[in-house]
Amino acid sequence: MAQFTPGRLFRFGLFEADERTGELRRDGRRVRLQEQPFQVLLMLLERPAELVTREEIRQRLWPVDTFVDFDHGLNTAVNKLRDALGDSASNPRFIETLARRGYRFIAPVSTTEANANSDKHADIAATATAATGEAFRAAAGIPGKDKGEVRPPTPDRDGDAPPSSWALPDLLTQPHEVPPASRTVVRVLFLLIQVMYLCFYLISLAKLGRVHELIDEMVSHTTWAVVLLIITAAVGIPTRLYLISGVSFDYAGLGEKFRKLFAFIFPLDELWALAPFLLMHKIGFGLALGATAALLYLPFAQRALMFMGYPTRAR
Repeated sequence: MAQFTPGRLFRFGLFEADERTGELRRDGRRVRLQEQPFQVLLMLLERPAELVTREEIRQRLWPVDTFVDFDHGLNTAVNKLRDALGDSASNPRFIETLARRGYRFIAPVSTTEANANSDKHADIAATATAATGEAFRAAAGIPGKDKGEVRPPTPDRDGDAPPSSWALPDLLTQPHEVPPASRTVVRVLFLLIQVMYLCFYLISLAKLGRVHELIDEMVSHTTWAVVLLIITAAVGIPTRLYLISGVSFDYAGLGEKFRKLFAFIFPLDELWALAPFLLMHKIGFGLALGATAALLYLPFAQRALMFMGYPTRAR
């Protein structure tokens, strides 16, 4: 007779933590997580909504006779855990920090027993995982896997209602398709994109006379083209400054705000994708065309980065 190996399955949002195998999965796909961060996660999941003190974590992960820089080790473990979950200390969806005291798991958690050798338990776990995933998608307004409809949204933890859909909901990447990513990496990449656009605007306005001459060589209605450039640059500058400050200081709810701005930012960015043609005399038609093609995709890249770094929060 096969040996029964019990263990617990913890489910929260799109995630599942398997105590028996030591694995963390997101929507059925394994997420790489080291042993110590996983043990910290288990301690938090065992007591959701309760304070787990730093001393309790130390006693479980580092015995008394272990010589280690505990504070540094715990901070590193929690940071790795947050990266795996796509969470943020300043705007937590899962792990809340109580300064100098410990941590608290703030998302809803469901627990079941797991059995590696029982098909019955496996079926139950699969059904529960699917149900939990569907519930999370419904709360976040994410389309289901088999149906294209968007379920009604519910307000998030901060009281802001997540949008029922993006302004362009069916184009390219969807929220449930992106992998978890480091919030820091996402913020740096998004910041660089905003700085690039800001440079486009400022340089074009600073060299407006030369830009007027270049446009005159390419289009017949030069005046209207120049007016459009000035208006979009004037509107784009404060927009980029807001996004730069927002991602630099990690504003709470930045992801939701960007989702609302996307319908406005999309045509603006698509228009400024033509900016490389202003340098066509220096870089040539082929390179200008290639750069424009890359810039045409950039609005979708910003959208995907926001999905990864600022996912829609479950209730």
